[in-house]
Amino acid sequence: MKLGIVGLPNVGKSTLFNAITNAGAESANYPFCTIEPNVGVVAVPDKRLDVLAQMYDPDKYTPAVVEFVDIAGLVKGASKGEGLGNKFLANIRECEAIVHVVRCFEDDNIIHVDGKIGPRKDVETISLELVFADLEMLARRTDKAVKAAKADKKFAAEVDFLTRLTAFMEEGKPARAFSCSKEEAELLATIPLLSAKPIIYAANLSEDDFAHNIDTNPFYQEVCEIAKEEGAGVLPICAKIEADIADMTAEDKALFLGELGLAESGLDRLIRECYSLLGLISYLTAGKQEVRAWTITRGTKAPQAAGKIHSDFERGFIRAEIVSFDDLVASGSMAAAKEKGLVRLEGKDYVMQDGDVVLFRFNV
Repeated sequence: MKLGIVGLPNVGKSTLFNAITNAGAESANYPFCTIEPNVGVVAVPDKRLDVLAQMYDPDKYTPAVVEFVDIAGLVKGASKGEGLGNKFLANIRECEAIVHVVRCFEDDNIIHVDGKIGPRKDVETISLELVFADLEMLARRTDKAVKAAKADKKFAAEVDFLTRLTAFMEEGKPARAFSCSKEEAELLATIPLLSAKPIIYAANLSEDDFAHNIDTNPFYQEVCEIAKEEGAGVLPICAKIEADIADMTAEDKALFLGELGLAESGLDRLIRECYSLLGLISYLTAGKQEVRAWTITRGTKAPQAAGKIHSDFERGFIRAEIVSFDDLVASGSMAAAKEKGLVRLEGKDYVMQDGDVVLFRFNV
């Protein structure tokens, strides 16, 4: 999973990136301190893997990972190449989802690119640049569909859809907010629109507001309204707190978070929200050689899930031996789970479930 972290200059974007990846991206109080996209690979927290590691004492422990890309800030006119616009748009295009950091705190010592805090204007600045870039692509796609419709009337529906989508986006609205039928959604998925990418708004709050005043912070409430309008995700977070706990031991981090009334870090919450936003789940493989988590899309069938391990597994798929994580732990071992009849043999039509512990049988 590749997530692009975006935001206007000086909203706390690189501070948050540094905190959650410990990648050391330069952070400074001026625009464009992130010139090249910084990349950090972060392990997905999964306590189930820790339990399996205790059961199997494996030679190798491999969690699922998330790749965060800290993308250079942009200014109005990015879609026309202003500032670092072209680079910004190209970097976003490579990501599966967007984490848009929105400043929701006042601080006279940290300049704002527009001179004052305003989440809706900040969001619109970036959103409009993505929409403008998309409209150019839609114009080309529509011209192609119109020409095709002259020879084959089956393209008339595509022309109608693209025309309605274009009119909607010309009002400054992102493609993700456009209401589609199932067939139209499938068509939309074939067009690599930037504003159609799933997005989570990370509302960056001050330490005090994050700890005590989230619900009364007007900037955060404004971000929530925007997210609701778009059907997007929203996550309150404090980049300063994440930076403070980044180098703490697990014990100190848990104690610090506990004092704030939090059960998990911002990173854990962000990854969980991103998995939910993208419809992702994890299945597990376990043995003496390795315990590992594999990320798949919800609804994936067993052969395609096996293909995540190796293409030979999918091509020569025979069956999957599956036990739920909870049943395996309750039984104490795979052998005991088999004795209790909890290990199932599943075929090609089986839809994988989150937490399935699986052994694939294949023959190539």
